[in-house]
Amino acid sequence: MSTADAVLGDIPALEGTLPSVLIITAPYYKAVVNGMADGARAVLDRIEAEHETVEIAGAYELPQALRIAAAAERFDAFIVIGCVVKGETDHYDFICRAAMDGILKVALEHKLCLGTALLTVDTLAQAEARSGAEHNKGAEAAIAMLKQVALVHHLGRI
Repeated sequence: MSTADAVLGDIPALEGTLPSVLIITAPYYKAVVNGMADGARAVLDRIEAEHETVEIAGAYELPQALRIAAAAERFDAFIVIGCVVKGETDHYDFICRAAMDGILKVALEHKLCLGTALLTVDTLAQAEARSGAEHNKGAEAAIAMLKQVALVHHLGRI
């Protein structure tokens, strides 16, 4: 099933205080990443959650930045946003695997509420189709993160 067929879903009702969220962007493809970041911020603004956005160099640095941010213990939840477009070499495969594996490892180690919008696409057109007003992976990542926050509020921090 394509995510184009998926329903964005509703913003979950949150028990307790609203989360403070850090959005970490890797704007190598600036227009695409900014579009997804705008989508994530729009979701957070709808519930009036505090949020801050920082930029880093690229997708490969996302796990490192997430770990630094988690260790700072200033935020309740995180969204990582980036885009890798396939080129002519194996570089794409290495960057995508390292970034995604690293992001998951940090999230599991630090028990993070995390939304991930790291596009790994064949063409820039595919990325653009996932970062606009009609279909936005940044908004999806924000809702996914909020569902994790709702779960933590319901179960308690583990």
